[in-house]
Amino acid sequence: MKIHNFNLSLYFISILISSCWSSKEISEELNTTKEILIIEKEIDLKEIKYENQIFNNKIKSVVCNINKLDLSLPILNLSSNDVLTIHFDDLDGDRKDYYYNIIHCNSNWEKSDLIESEYLDGFYTNLISDYEFSFNTLQKYTHYMFEFPNQNVKPKVSGNYIFQIFEENKNIVLTKRFMVLDNKVVIDSKIRRATLADFRATRHEIDFSINYNNVNIADPYSEITVHIKQNNSEENIITDLHPLFVKNQKLIYDYESENTFLGNNEFRHFDFSSLRYQSNRISEIKFDSINNVYLYDDHKRTFNQYSIEPDINGNFLIRTQEGWNPNNEADYAYVHFTLEIEEISNQEIYLLGSFSDWKLDKKFKLLYNKETQKYETRLLLKQGYYNYQYALSNNDAKENINFIEGNHYQTRNDYYIYVYYRPVGARYDQLVGYSKNSSKELF
Repeated sequence: MKIHNFNLSLYFISILISSCWSSKEISEELNTTKEILIIEKEIDLKEIKYENQIFNNKIKSVVCNINKLDLSLPILNLSSNDVLTIHFDDLDGDRKDYYYNIIHCNSNWEKSDLIESEYLDGFYTNLISDYEFSFNTLQKYTHYMFEFPNQNVKPKVSGNYIFQIFEENKNIVLTKRFMVLDNKVVIDSKIRRATLADFRATRHEIDFSINYNNVNIADPYSEITVHIKQNNSEENIITDLHPLFVKNQKLIYDYESENTFLGNNEFRHFDFSSLRYQSNRISEIKFDSINNVYLYDDHKRTFNQYSIEPDINGNFLIRTQEGWNPNNEADYAYVHFTLEIEEISNQEIYLLGSFSDWKLDKKFKLLYNKETQKYETRLLLKQGYYNYQYALSNNDAKENINFIEGNHYQTRNDYYIYVYYRPVGARYDQLVGYSKNSSKELF
């Protein structure tokens, strides 16, 4: 009996030792696999472009503004009390650990040569700890937000930056651009009808000068870079201008064609802040497992006379009339767009605006329905007020807005001028000037 018990004990001890050894092997294998995956993710991280992008279809409604001001641009003043607030939703509706890091870029939005400790004061990677679950909505989601600068990190230098937001497993879900301004120059700009006769009915001319009394510029033609954007879109940005004249520490940019933009047309708009009442652009609202909002048919405006339309120059506002806090009480709905126009061969039609990051993205592409003879699509959007336009694209992925929307010099657009300074021998571009002006006085 004792011998039997002894043998039985040896049997269980051997099983236990074997089990522990196997567990150790499995654990080491899992850790090795995890390290390999992390390395692979870090390689992918380096390949990602430094632009506004969403990589996870569950991530929606990314907003970044300054001092909680709606429609403000994400531009911080260095050594000020300005605070950026970043919002986004995760439609999975659960809680995840999201993190963000910050990358410094040059004026062309390529990664600069600075290391993290040279442009950041604090931790490079930070946890997003502020979240709230949706309340009283058909579409369940989790709303995340964070502020920058904060007690963990703040910028040291000016320039272009980008947030990279990722999960605990290193999967990047979105990237968002912002800027830090160290204002050292004075920009004096004027928006006018184009000088050249061929452009006067269709284009805006942006003339401006830069006073650099507070900056020691040795060669303005190589040390100064200027970017001009219409409605802050990257698609038709002007980046290749050099001063025509240099006079008394003033750079003068007074071109006649190189500094012009097509006026295009006022933006189309719709408002579904309320899902109980239909605004003037909404034909029908249906409720199912998710809300569906149907807009009235849109039509081509190429040859229409100019008419004033209230808009916010392509932006959008998240808001709801059925709740107090739009962050977690605004619901989602499929918004149905229809454009009544003949089918266009070898061309594609896209929705364009701030909600598409001003890009011709396949997610915003319309398809032609031969039965209804209309271009159609639907987008899952969060309640609010939206501006949009239709853009035509050829195989070269170049946008053409005026083919569908028309083109008028009276159109009210916002124009943004950014001035970058890189002295000889410097390793990054400083953002030293910023200006916003409007063409509303041309009407």
